[in-house]
Amino acid sequence: MSMRTLLLAAAAALPLLAAPGGAGFAQSPAQQATPANPGQQGQANGAGPARGAPEVQAPVPETQNAGENRQRAMPNSTEPGTPTGTPAAPQPRVAPAPAQAVPAPMPFGDRNQLSAEELELQRALTGGRIAGRVSIPDAKAGDLIQPAGREWRDFHNRTLVWIGAVAILGMLAVLVLFYLVRGKIRLQHGWSGRTMLRFTFVERMAHWMTAGTFIVLGLSGLNLTFGRHLLLPLIGPEAFTAVSMWGKVAHNFLAFPFTLGLVLLLLLWAKDNIPNRLDLQWVLQGGGLIGNKHPQAGRFNAGQKSVFWMTVLGGGVVAASGYVLVFPFTVTDIAGQQLSHIVHGVLALLMFAAMLGHIYIGTIGMEGAFDAMGSGQVDYNWAREHHGLWVDQELEKAHRVAHPPGTSPAGAD
Repeated sequence: MSMRTLLLAAAAALPLLAAPGGAGFAQSPAQQATPANPGQQGQANGAGPARGAPEVQAPVPETQNAGENRQRAMPNSTEPGTPTGTPAAPQPRVAPAPAQAVPAPMPFGDRNQLSAEELELQRALTGGRIAGRVSIPDAKAGDLIQPAGREWRDFHNRTLVWIGAVAILGMLAVLVLFYLVRGKIRLQHGWSGRTMLRFTFVERMAHWMTAGTFIVLGLSGLNLTFGRHLLLPLIGPEAFTAVSMWGKVAHNFLAFPFTLGLVLLLLLWAKDNIPNRLDLQWVLQGGGLIGNKHPQAGRFNAGQKSVFWMTVLGGGVVAASGYVLVFPFTVTDIAGQQLSHIVHGVLALLMFAAMLGHIYIGTIGMEGAFDAMGSGQVDYNWAREHHGLWVDQELEKAHRVAHPPGTSPAGAD
């Protein structure tokens, strides 16, 4: 065969190799598969379904036998390694291995003595004081734990509450019982219509300044002790916060006029409140509170003298201890702060309870008593019944003013 014949044969075979269905190309399975019906063949060729055939065919319902066969074919367990169709066997629990105790390190030091760390730990466990060293000027910051703080907290949260509750509620119970039994102490001879000057304006001003500040100080102090238990559930946390905040501000700043009032009372009335033997007789006769007999007394009787010295001396201690708390660590350490708080709280509660009796006698307990500090003028019969010796002294003073020594009465010549 010549070369020309071979070239002509190759040129004739090229069109056959380039055709899609040529023998040189293998058909895919989709091309080899023949559609089951003419409609499917038309869809495969892009011509759409055959004429008269529905676009969507309804699914063929599954027979009961096929459903049972499928249910039997599903495994009963999904655990790996478990045979299909059988329930998984429970796996036994393996108890954890016991932890081995780590031996405690030997304490540092010679001859098996406890180290400083061990001693500090023992002090903490037994309630001792734990302190360290600090580089700042305030050496008190080195105290980490001090057992007196726990004792003070227990006193403030429990003991002080009981002291105040017993003192105040006990005094209120006594006053209610006294009023029910004795009633209001009235004038035996009625109102005379004549008055005497009992207290001057300066005396009444000093009294009301001291009394007014004491009431605010007492109520704000009671809120610090009982407010969380009694007032907070009634008014809610927001109102209680505002009351406590402003009460604390008033408590701190009103201490100064209260102290000034104590000084004025001491200067004005100290000379008239010196105890004498008449006070013992007044006490033995019940001060006129029991029965209808009124024992003789000067400007102040034994009961009023007791209230005066309790106010001046007790109030002075309360004020001094309060200043220690207002200016902390100025003159004392933490132990002194705690002691000042204990003294301040106990004396203030006892004074508040005692002042309830003083307020009762000066208002609803005795007829005509409030006029002494109201207008300063008291009825003559009231003064004669309760302070007869003072009335005699005042009349003697008035007589000496009207008739000075060395002068003769008018018309004597």
